[in-house]
Amino acid sequence: MARYTGPVCRLCRREGEKLFLKGERCSKQNCAINKRPTAPGQHGTSRKKLSEFGQQTREKQKTKRIYGLMEKQFHQYFEVARRTPGVTGENLLRLLEMRLDNAVYRLGFGRSRTEARQIVRHNLITVNGKKVNIPSYQIKVGDVIQVRDKSKSMQRFKDVLDVTGSRSIPEWLSGDAENLRGTVTMKPLREHITYDLHETLIVELYSK
Repeated sequence: MARYTGPVCRLCRREGEKLFLKGERCSKQNCAINKRPTAPGQHGTSRKKLSEFGQQTREKQKTKRIYGLMEKQFHQYFEVARRTPGVTGENLLRLLEMRLDNAVYRLGFGRSRTEARQIVRHNLITVNGKKVNIPSYQIKVGDVIQVRDKSKSMQRFKDVLDVTGSRSIPEWLSGDAENLRGTVTMKPLREHITYDLHETLIVELYSK
């Protein structure tokens, strides 16, 4: 599967805000956007006023980068959201939130979504007692997400919990850090997604 392999700090600088793509480093003073808050490239210091299309594109790019998706996969999510009853923008964000790798990140089992995706791919996660190694797997209400019993003693999870232990878990998930387990208690509502996202701009962009 295609994925971005370049320097992720450039992505935050391009969007002009922290996207928290590198876990704990994003909360420290040596975060790249603290040292160089301008966009990358020789013209980064000259930010021009964006057109309507430019604003829509930047919002799409920011959302893609937060959830670690490429264009084709992101557009597929939009098409599913468009065909689903309800508000298209909220449907889109809900689909992104209910990816397995995102849930693993939200539960604090990974310092970043990239690390959470790696944990899933390495067969360290079970859903309802069965191994699932597909990061895009859509979880459902009532699903129990857990680190495999054989993997709970790994030093990596102890190190991760030292960083994520104080992170708040969204209301649509119920977490048990001691047993490295979480349960999906409800579908995420728009107010549970606290990122500064304007999904209506994405809908307008794809609806042209």
